[in-house]
Formats: sequence, structure tokens, C-alpha cells
Amino acid sequence: MSTSQYLTDLFGLGGKTAVVIGGTGVLGGAICSALAGAGAYVVVIGRNSDQGRIRVEQIEAAGGEAEFHSADSTSRAELESIVAALATQQRQTHILVNGAGINSATPFLEISDSEWDSIFEVNLNSVRLACQVFGSDMIDRGTQASIINVASLSGMTPLSRVYTYAATKAAVINLSQNLAREWAPNGIRVNSISPGFFPAEQNRKVLTPERIESIMQHTPMYRFGHPEELAGAVLLLASPKAGSFVTGTNIVVDGGFMGMTI
Repeated sequence: MSTSQYLTDLFGLGGKTAVVIGGTGVLGGAICSALAGAGAYVVVIGRNSDQGRIRVEQIEAAGGEAEFHSADSTSRAELESIVAALATQQRQTHILVNGAGINSATPFLEISDSEWDSIFEVNLNSVRLACQVFGSDMIDRGTQASIINVASLSGMTPLSRVYTYAATKAAVINLSQNLAREWAPNGIRVNSISPGFFPAEQNRKVLTPERIESIMQHTPMYRFGHPEELAGAVLLLASPKAGSFVTGTNIVVDGGFMGMTI
């Protein structure tokens, strides 16, 4: 067997359908490209229709297959409509990635009820809804599937200035572990992935020059991550072969940040 054939057998996703919620974002887009590159049919979900169409065009230009659905990840009805639309195409979801997220740098005593609630709604409740909607369909169909929830370093250790965001991501990690235990008998693996510092729209507002220097001093690789550097972890968790015995874990991709103490 050739090396390329071995890798295709191990990580290939041909014949699989991957739904990426938040696929119009920077990290979500890189995840879409990785899944498509491994052979999956990618369903990009996001609010930005223009960016969604661009994402599909990029995937198709690279030889992959994809479609876009404009939807609010916090709406059960809109997520259910996507499941129904895929059913009309005789498609079932084998891979679900929950990557929608927003952030804020508001000092703790100034966090309003509406800001707290809105961040929890997007970062945590959308994960709950998607796991219920798509997970129910997976169980009903008997689909051997993988759910990947995008968490964060801040869900593992306190990071200053992102109080609400950190609380939501800690909950995402915990929820993923609980679902992994509950759905293992159904052949559904549930994991989370915690990126380190990857510049994206949701965190640019907190990346002041002083904060950047502090991050660099705490990162052994002394640089930010590149979106495509999430591909390896995502493909491991998505693959029914390479990741067949991986569930209930949180994979950290952070350039060594969590390994640094002083």
C-alpha cells in the first residue's frame, strides 16, 4: 500500500457529510476547507450569506463539494429546517462542527445582563441546540458520527478580560464530555477542540499591543496560530477510522501555551 493510500484510508472522509456551524468565520472556514480536502461534502452554516457563498466557491475551486445555508445557530427551527433540507437530498450528517462564537472585552463589573445573555446564547446555547437537533437525527438514523465542539483555552484556565466567553467555553468542554458518555452506545463520538491564540474577528478587539506581547511571552512557539493548523486535530476527530476510539476528550492546539508555567 502506498503512503498516500494509507493516509486516505486513515483520514479520508469520502462519502461523508460534514455540517460546520460558524463556517463563515476565520477558523470555521479553515475547518470547512480541511474537511472538504479530506473528501467530505461540506454544509456551511452561518449568518453572512456573502461570505458563505465565497466559502463554497473556494471549496469548489479546490475540487471539493459544498453548499451554504444562511441560518441563526440559536434558532432550533432554522437548524431543523437544514436537517429536513439535507434529508430531501438523501444526506445524513456524519460530522457536526459547532464553531459559532462571539466575545467581549468588557470589565467584569460593567458586563450587562444583555451582553452576558447574548454571549451565552451564541457560544453555549447554539451548541446545545445543534447537538439536540442533529444528534437526534443521528440517533434516529443509526448514524456512526462525530461531533466536534469548538472550545477555547479560556475554558480550561482563566484568561483576563474575557469573563463571559471563558465561562461559556468551560461549559462547552463539560457538555462535550457528558454527551460523549451518553452517546457512546449510539456510535456517536463527541469531543472538543481548544484553539490557542488564533487572530479572528471575535478576538481582535482584545488583542492590544500589550496583550499580544504578554501572549507571546507565554507561548513557547512565540507566535499566533494559523487557521489551517487546526486541520490535523479536526481530521483526527472527524475520521471514523483514525479517531475511532477518541471520545470525551479536549484537544488543545496552542503552540505550548498551556504547558508554560513561568
